[in-house]
Amino acid sequence: MVRKADIPNHLIETALRLAAERGWARLSYGDIAAAAEVPLSKAYPVFSSKAAILDGFAAMIDAKVLEELDEEDAADDGEGDARDRLFDVLMSRFEALQPYRQGLGNILYDLRRDPCAALQASCALRRSMALMLELAGLSADGPTGLLRVKGLAAIYLASLRVWLRDDSLDLAKTMAALDGYLRRVEGLMRRVRRGARRGAGSAAGEDGPEVAEEAPTRP
Repeated sequence: MVRKADIPNHLIETALRLAAERGWARLSYGDIAAAAEVPLSKAYPVFSSKAAILDGFAAMIDAKVLEELDEEDAADDGEGDARDRLFDVLMSRFEALQPYRQGLGNILYDLRRDPCAALQASCALRRSMALMLELAGLSADGPTGLLRVKGLAAIYLASLRVWLRDDSLDLAKTMAALDGYLRRVEGLMRRVRRGARRGAGSAAGEDGPEVAEEAPTRP
C-alpha cells in the first residue's frame, strides 16, 4: 500500500517508467494508476490527467534543482556572470532529468503529434524557465523577463535535443552545446546593446549643432 504522502511522486515515477517502456500516446491514465497500485479514487485528487502528471513531473524536477543548488549554495554566492550562472542552473536540471531520459524522450516524441497536450506542457516549461532565471539571479518579471523566459526556453529545448542523444558519461556533449548556445545569445545581446548606444549617440550628435547655433542668440 502506497502511503498518501508518497502518492504524487509514486504516480510520476510510474508514469515515466511506463513511458520509457511503452511510449506516452498509447498509455492511459488508468494504466498509470493501475501500475502504481493506486486506486483511481486516490489518484484523481492528486493528478486529474496525464497532463497534470507531466506538470507534477516538471515541478518535481524544479524542486530537485532547488535542492541541489541550495546544497551547493550556487544561487547566492554571487560568483560568475549571468551566462555562467545560467549554465550551472540548466546543467543541474539536465542532471536531475538523467534517470528519466528514455521516458522523457518518448513523451516529447508523442507530444509532437498532440498539439493540445504540447500546449499544456509549454505552460509548465515557461514556469520552470522563469524559476531557472530567478535561480541564476535574473528577473523573469515584466516585458524584459518575458523575453528572457522565451529565450531561455529556446536554449533549453535546443540543448535538450542534444542531451537526449548524449552518450558521454559526463554529459560533455550537452555541456558543449549549452555553452555554445548561451555564448551565441550573449554575443547577440552585446551587439544589440552596442547598436542601441550608437543610436543614442547619433541622436545626441544631431541635436548638438542646433543647440550650439541657438546659444549666441540667448541674452
